[in-house]
Order: sequence, then C-alpha cells, then structure tokens
Amino acid sequence: MTIELRTDPTSYRHWQLSVDGPVATLTMRVRPDAGLRDDYQLKLNSYDLGVDIELHDAAQRLRFEHPEVKAVVVTGGLDKIFCSGANIQMLAGSTHADKVNFCKFTNETRNAIEDATAHSGQTWIAAVNGTAAGGGYELALACDEILLVDDRSSAVSLPEVPLLAVLPGTGGLTRLVDKRHVRRDRADVFATRTEGIKGRQAVEWGLVDAVAPRSRFDEQVRERARARAAESDRPSRGPGVVLSPLEVEADDEGLGYGSVSVAIDRGLGAAFVTVHAPTGREPSGPTELVAAGASAWLLSVVRELDDAVLRLRLNEPDVGTWVLCTAGDSALVAAAEEVLAPAPSEHWLAREIRLYWSRTLKRLDLSARTLVALVEPGSCFAGILAELALAADRSFMLDGTLPNSDLPAPHLRLTSANDGWFPTSNGLSRLATRFWGDPEALDAARARMGKDLVAAEAADAGLVTFTPDEIDWDEEVRLALEERAAFSPDALTGLEANLRFAGPETMETKIFGRLSAWQNWIFQRPNAVGAEGALRRFGTGSRPSYDRART
Repeated sequence: MTIELRTDPTSYRHWQLSVDGPVATLTMRVRPDAGLRDDYQLKLNSYDLGVDIELHDAAQRLRFEHPEVKAVVVTGGLDKIFCSGANIQMLAGSTHADKVNFCKFTNETRNAIEDATAHSGQTWIAAVNGTAAGGGYELALACDEILLVDDRSSAVSLPEVPLLAVLPGTGGLTRLVDKRHVRRDRADVFATRTEGIKGRQAVEWGLVDAVAPRSRFDEQVRERARARAAESDRPSRGPGVVLSPLEVEADDEGLGYGSVSVAIDRGLGAAFVTVHAPTGREPSGPTELVAAGASAWLLSVVRELDDAVLRLRLNEPDVGTWVLCTAGDSALVAAAEEVLAPAPSEHWLAREIRLYWSRTLKRLDLSARTLVALVEPGSCFAGILAELALAADRSFMLDGTLPNSDLPAPHLRLTSANDGWFPTSNGLSRLATRFWGDPEALDAARARMGKDLVAAEAADAGLVTFTPDEIDWDEEVRLALEERAAFSPDALTGLEANLRFAGPETMETKIFGRLSAWQNWIFQRPNAVGAEGALRRFGTGSRPSYDRART
C-alpha cells in the first residue's frame, strides 16, 4: 500500500482546526471508518498513521500560515475521551516495518510540537477532557502543559506493558522522567497500573499540571492559553505563508519535484537524491521572504526534501541506501541562506524556515538508511546543503575533473549555517558532532569557513571520507554501494544509529535510541506479536501466553 502524505484542513477526516486570535484549537474527533486499512476500526479516538499525518500537517500550517497564533490547545472531540492511543488492531495487523515507521513518524511529530513550544513562541497545551491512554497520554506529554478534567472517571495512563507486552512507543517513559521529572518509583507504578491515575493524585505525582471540574474546565483552559499567548514573541497579525500543495511526479523509477529529484536503482537498492540550488536571486530580507511565500527556494526545497524522505521511508523499505547529491551554483546557495541568519530581532518566518530545516535534517539523521554523499563536478555542497554531506555516513569527493566534461573540479564550502543553525538530536551541530572530542580539529574546520575547498583541502579538514581521482571514481563509488547492499540491513540500522549521535545524551536521543533498540526488539518478540501474544489476544477475552524467560 502506498502512503499518501498530501492533506490540508479542508480534507481532514480526524481533526478540526479553529483559530481565535492568538489561540488555535485542534480537536481530535477520529472517524472509526477512515483508517488507512479496512481491517480495523478507529474506535474511541484511537489513531493510526493517517491520523498523525493530519496532525503533522496541522502543526506545520499553524507555524507558517498563522504567525498570529501563540498558543495551541489540543483536546478531544468525543464524550469523556481525549484519546485512547494507537489502535491496537492496527498494530496487531501491521508488519514490523510498519510498526516501527509508525512509531518513528509519530515521535517526530511529537518532537515538532515540543520544538514549536521551545523555539517558535507557539505553546502547545493539552486539554485532556476525558480518558487519555497510551499514545493519547503521550500526545499530552508532548505539550508544555497538561490540564485534566476532574470528573471522577477521566484518567491518564500508559498501559502498554500490562495490556500489550510492549513499551509506550512514542517516548512516554522517557518524557515521564526526563521532561516531567516524575520520580522513577512512581513512574514504575504508573506504567504498570492499567487503570491509570486521575484527579489530584495525577497533579501530586507530576503527571499533569492542573485539574478542574467539568464545570470550570473550559474556562481554565482558556485562561492558561491566553496567559501563555501573552508570553510569546510571535507577531500579532499576519500575513502568513500558505503551504500550497506540493507538486510531485511519483512512479516506480523515483520522484520528481521542482528542486529535488529521486532516481531509484532497484538492482542496487539505492535512491539517488539530488537537491538543486536556486537558479537566480532569492529574497534578501524579511519583507521579500514573506512576499515570496512558499515559492521561496529555502522553503520550497525543504518541503520537497522532507516529503521525499518520508515517501522513501514509508513506501520504499527495500531501498536501503540513499545517495545524497547536489547540483547548481554554490554561490547562489550561500547568498540565499543569509536571510536565515539568527539575529536579536529576527523575523518569525526566517526562524520558522530555519527550524523546518532542522527538523528535516533530523528526519534524515533518524532514517534507517545508509547515507552516502557524492561531491562531484557540478555539485553545490555549500552552507545549508553542506549539511547533507555532514549527515552522511561516508562521503566521496572527486579529486579533479571527469573526462569528457567541461565542469570544474568540485568544491565544498562551510558557512556559519554549519556551526549551530541546525542542531542534531544530541543538541550539537553536525560539524561539532563530527569532531566530538577533538576541539582542535573542530577549530581547524571552522577556520576554513567561507572558503571553497577542493578535495585535498576538504580531506585535510576532515570533512570528507574518500577523495578518488577520475580513474578510480566510478569504481570506488560502485564498490561501496554494492558492498552496502550486500550487508544485513538489520546490522546496518544498528551500526548507523549507534554512530550518528556521538556526544551528549538528550531526551531526543534517548527516545529514538530506545525506539530503535528496545521497542524494535520487543515488537518482534512472541510475547507481544506471537499467535498467543498480548497484541494478538487483546480484545478477544483470552489472556496472552508468555515465555517467562528473561534475557
């Protein structure tokens, strides 16, 4: 089944978005009969990937189309139900890859919500007006404040361990202790108590921030939303930037956008992703940037790259290597990115585009695919696009020119964009991560910023892996890609996930590291997904049968 990502508020089936001045409300009212597959019903405000695709779209539009929105309230649209979490029948009938991709995309959407609160001046508040179980409570955990209705029945819970023999798949355990600072013994009790915790005890344990009786609940939510909106530095009025539908041509051979193209070599199990530079002058100030809107290269190309990464992830599981290429004029790339430079009085749109690049590059980092960068004649790995080379697991840069080509030798250029504009999940730039523990090498690389480095200079700076000449180029690249295709994809996923995030541990690296390891492993165990496992037995009236041996 091909997953379609394109949607907008007029076609949402599960969410309602309303805007009232500085406060937006997202109401979750899931249609049971509108799942991505027809073998389950999305009852009780449970969700599947389709529900989360709409949530992701809404979060993006709130940031770009509604600069005046300073607080976002998420609430449930069914009686006494906020959200009951991921649909169990959907999970039980999904392949292992679908389960992991679902959890990863959902996590990235939750991280985007946290990013909006932390960096965009758009605070998210969960108005839990009914039961919030599993992924439903995890959605609330992604918000900066949680208000729970105190009606003697509504509770928050993470029942995955006792009911399903899996873990909260979207960071629930990590957010409990790392974000909300719930004491770990209480977190242990909470995560094994099927019925959850409600009322004042939920406040005392730090599971929610406040409770209110149903008669005062809506009023208290409005008060908190207005108070948080008053703290925001977002503008009080627009105009915003309409995120018009992406134009994409998709077929069995790849994807085609305006500035991004993907060519798939199925025999090699590789996708060649090429990002093209702008072809002319781009906006040089906030006014021009707003006027250009979604057609500005900086915004249009990152939307296309984000969409391409998701389509490859969700629809091309057998394409295990992504070869990252660029094409165009490096000078135009460097000139275009200047409008995004952080400044004390930076414009809201410049900030949002920079944050969008951060999220998209993180999505690239977190994809379970081998990343290889090719720095060839005609490429433009400069500044914002040099991040692609820094994100790669290994890179090849041609030393010299190619026969029968009049293109000059390729160069690589670092700019200030590579020194902190786009932090990875560990909180460091890709440049700092590359030279973790070697400050002298980092300083040496920084000293070369703004210079066009040919292969020998880039290698001396530690910025590329290999620099073959024109005689060896085709053969070395071919052998590397064929070798990667011959290895176990499971082992490669573990290898890459371990190596990409050197340096400090953060809540984000913990969440995705544990998703890649623990949840990935648990999702394959018979205790969860076997014929007598908890996911298969859930809702049948029969208890699961467990292998009691611990490893």
